[in-house]
Amino acid sequence: MRKIALTLALGLTTGFAMSQQNPQYSQYLRNQFMINPGAAGVYDFVDVTMSGRWQWMGLTDAPKTAYVSVASLLNFKKRTPYNPALRVSSGPVRNPEIKTGKLKHALGGQFLADQYGAFRRMNASLTYAVHLPMSKKLNLSLGTRIGLSNNTFLQDKAVVGNIMDATNYNNATDNVYANFYSGNSSMNILDLGVGMYLYSKNAFLGISGDNLSKDFVEFGSGTANFNTQMHFNITGGYKFPINDNLTLMPAVLVKYMAPAPVSIDGSLQLEYKEWLWMGVSYRHKDAMIGMVGLNVNNKFKFGYSYDFSLSRFNQVSSGGHEIVLGLMLGRRD
Repeated sequence: MRKIALTLALGLTTGFAMSQQNPQYSQYLRNQFMINPGAAGVYDFVDVTMSGRWQWMGLTDAPKTAYVSVASLLNFKKRTPYNPALRVSSGPVRNPEIKTGKLKHALGGQFLADQYGAFRRMNASLTYAVHLPMSKKLNLSLGTRIGLSNNTFLQDKAVVGNIMDATNYNNATDNVYANFYSGNSSMNILDLGVGMYLYSKNAFLGISGDNLSKDFVEFGSGTANFNTQMHFNITGGYKFPINDNLTLMPAVLVKYMAPAPVSIDGSLQLEYKEWLWMGVSYRHKDAMIGMVGLNVNNKFKFGYSYDFSLSRFNQVSSGGHEIVLGLMLGRRD
């Protein structure tokens, strides 16, 4: 327990570049906009998504993540007045239609709060994407994201030495810890990201990069180096129809951040009548994940996932939870 607590509190100070600095998502398939700016505006309505994620439940100061994202197409044509709040279906509906074959422009925004051990990261960003028709059934979207992250070291969350002796734990000798602690560090760092998203009704392939400017533009207080690293993601999936009611979609997410090793998530999702879905996912050497979700009606969608840790944390943790809530504002189908 002592070793695990130390890892949570200071693991990212002694080896910050050796692990993923950006949060991970178990339900990335339900909102790919969070990992790829090119996925903004895939649907023809205002797509609002809210999520909370709690990792390694039962451990003090375990990672916690929350976000809100909004994406919408830019409509340059005058439309008939429409009040989306007055048109709510009485029950579940199919997934919204993915339309291709036309040039589209989209804007999006994200707000993210992520705390992991002795670190807290707050990020706000804006996204623009252009969707280019490759054929009637295939679009290629190119997106770019610019944002600002506030990275803060939380002194009261850091534990060094014998954590069983709360009166002496700050007296331990650790040069990295001392640098963060004495500097009361809080830095604002410019974030730049780009993404390509190739998609049709039943398939997708995405490539994206985040934190591309690293710490080239930063300002704030303290002397600590948060050592921001570039992150790269590759996603892909294909939806196979089994019969009139069931579809099966295998998908993969490949993540890379030097000098950490490549991380791979493999997922398999089953959909019933395109409104109820369930799935399993395997995060290499980390977790098995069970997921379920549905379109409550034509305005609301819901998803839940549970992470069962396959690492040493399963001895002291009750697993992880992720909840995703979505609003489909202005959806007409």
